[in-house]
Amino acid sequence: MTMTSDAPAVERLRDYLRTLKPEARALLVAELERGMLRGEESAGNDLILQELRRTIREGGQSAARIGDAARLFFAPFEPFLIDDIADHKRVGRLARRSLEPIWQWIGRDLMAAETKALTEDINRALSEDDRSKAERLTRTLQERALLHIKEAIGATSADDKARRRLAVQVGTPRALEDVKTLAGILTCRDVLADLTRRLPNHMRSFEREQIHSVKSLLDAATAAKAPVGASAGNADLFLYGFILVMGRLAAPWQLIRIATRAAESDDVVRIAETPYAVAVTIVIGEVEWMVSDLRAELKAHRPVTSLLKNIHDAARGLRTEIDLSDDSPWSRRLTSIRTEVSNVLTTEVELIPGRIRRLLRPRPAKEIGAGSSLDPMDVGEAETLVEFLGACRHYAGELAASEATMRTYSELQHYLESNTKVLLDALRSAGDIDRPFRQSQVDAAIRFCRSVFGADYAGLLAKAAEIAVQTGSAERNPARA
Repeated sequence: MTMTSDAPAVERLRDYLRTLKPEARALLVAELERGMLRGEESAGNDLILQELRRTIREGGQSAARIGDAARLFFAPFEPFLIDDIADHKRVGRLARRSLEPIWQWIGRDLMAAETKALTEDINRALSEDDRSKAERLTRTLQERALLHIKEAIGATSADDKARRRLAVQVGTPRALEDVKTLAGILTCRDVLADLTRRLPNHMRSFEREQIHSVKSLLDAATAAKAPVGASAGNADLFLYGFILVMGRLAAPWQLIRIATRAAESDDVVRIAETPYAVAVTIVIGEVEWMVSDLRAELKAHRPVTSLLKNIHDAARGLRTEIDLSDDSPWSRRLTSIRTEVSNVLTTEVELIPGRIRRLLRPRPAKEIGAGSSLDPMDVGEAETLVEFLGACRHYAGELAASEATMRTYSELQHYLESNTKVLLDALRSAGDIDRPFRQSQVDAAIRFCRSVFGADYAGLLAKAAEIAVQTGSAERNPARA
């Protein structure tokens, strides 16, 4: 049924693609595949790419399929890819947008001839629908690339010039770290692939039995024969294995439980002596990233309640699962996180009452233009901030921002309670010129009150607004005898 309804559109697409010059088709294929490499996939792009390739084959031409070879090459990296900005480093992760410059570096500077030859062979195998051969060739490309990557990393160890040259060639903000992550994942890819197959898809509660099961899987993985030339050894397996596990947890911070289980203690010294200590380092790094994300989301005026809850839960989990009472690198990092969040929240919440007052301030009629109203975007952003303040009430205690949050919330409650009556009176006495603006202020107040006092209160206020409009209309148009 779908094919029938879509057939005319597909035919029109084919007709259009046939009108393009071969050079234009090749450029379009390359651009679409680069987009897919960056993670910009959609059903529409897939269809266009499929029809482009069909048109190219029918014309007896060939087009380089950079996306297919690259995506096969980077397939082992999928669980470790993130969509964050490329210059925000998270341990054991690669920004998706860094893949294209890394791929270009491999094919241009690292091993140009080998990459070109193997990529052509991979594309040829794919065009012949020989997936097995394409995967074997991709593995060969990965193995050769890994050798060259390790050589490139080794050359930078005591040579600042080589390090700077590598940074320029790779072109990502954290080039050396990205390349090391690349090497680490490629080195462990077989063991990680096996671990991926064996892990549960989702672990709702990471408790004793599941912790034991996952620990056994990790122990078996790290006990497997290390690949030739694996300098990082089990350290890389633990790092990337823990990231795989964390991706299956309902609450990522629960990963630290495997570290306390392995050490059979919540003491930081005993945990730090085990290879499982990296689980705590990963979780703390994730919390630091969430705090960075919190800043960005607040700046963009987007909702952050879920993010704030995740930060709160992770900070509380770290403090309750591990004894961080003594001075240690972990306790210092957590203290720094809580201080930063406290500063962010305090700064943000203290601005909220002023934002609300500017919107709801009763204005004399002479300041109101005919038919004007509050900007819906301003109201929406303010409502998001009010919801944010409400969320802070629940989470600020753990994040050291209780005093500022409770003081601001009380101030906002008092303002809304006292000001809504003034707004209703103004709406009741409004004329044709200022009524739309007065109504928009009351509507905004209703939205804010819904977040602060609840739906019942907001419903009563909305009913009062209806009565105010009706009363005002009746007073201006008295009933005729």
